[in-house]
Amino acid sequence: TSGTAIVNGYDIISDPSRVRSSIGIVFQAPSSDDMLTGYENLRVHASLYQVPSSQRQKRIQAVLELVGLADRQHDQVKKYSGGMRRRLEIARGLLHKPKVMFLDEPTLGLDPSSREMMWKYIEKLVKEEEMTLILTTHYMEEADHLCNRIGIIDQGKIIALDTPANLKRSIGGDIVKIKTKSHTDLEELRKLVYVRKIESVDGNVILYVDNARANIADILQHVKAEYVEFRSPDLNDVFLKLASKNIKEDGEGGFMERYAQYGK
Repeated sequence: TSGTAIVNGYDIISDPSRVRSSIGIVFQAPSSDDMLTGYENLRVHASLYQVPSSQRQKRIQAVLELVGLADRQHDQVKKYSGGMRRRLEIARGLLHKPKVMFLDEPTLGLDPSSREMMWKYIEKLVKEEEMTLILTTHYMEEADHLCNRIGIIDQGKIIALDTPANLKRSIGGDIVKIKTKSHTDLEELRKLVYVRKIESVDGNVILYVDNARANIADILQHVKAEYVEFRSPDLNDVFLKLASKNIKEDGEGGFMERYAQYGK
């Protein structure tokens, strides 16, 4: 490999110490001490991060308030739920006021309610701490909800990098899926001016069209349908389009990681 990398204006080769001091990181695997309280964990790490002693107590309380753990700070971490542990990890990464925070799978293993709550905390910390957040996630709806730029990395190469809206727009219109009663003349459908693309999969006709809601009635005049559904494209469609040639079962942490950036 070759090239350069600059983080917050600092070169990672010539000025690594300033790079480290300007970033925070929250790993996927929890690393807090279960036998210590939440507060004690933060006190230890504030010392390691060299947060000035005169500011330490105030900063610890500030990050505890930010992640909603102030009322549980004196409980041992072993009594925390999974979501609370993740929030404590985030609080720890915030102690030294980084300008860039890296979050690795922040909601992995959380139930839907805890995941939604974590999203709210993430949005809050970006706003209140005025930082850029870079996260990895396998949840497409999470990237869509939180991020203003999304990158898709396939086998070490960036194959897409854009806003969620532009990525979804690249699909080419709304998606109409039709289960047909009989053979459908696809050539007739292709003549419709608002149809961009047609696929036939397992007896279903899939159309990519402009403004499906306005044109669905006309489409049904050209095909005998048993079932029809239409929707706007989502990031799952983007992923399937870009990575369809390489999709395979790799289990947790597989060959594809979706890197998403949410920031100022």
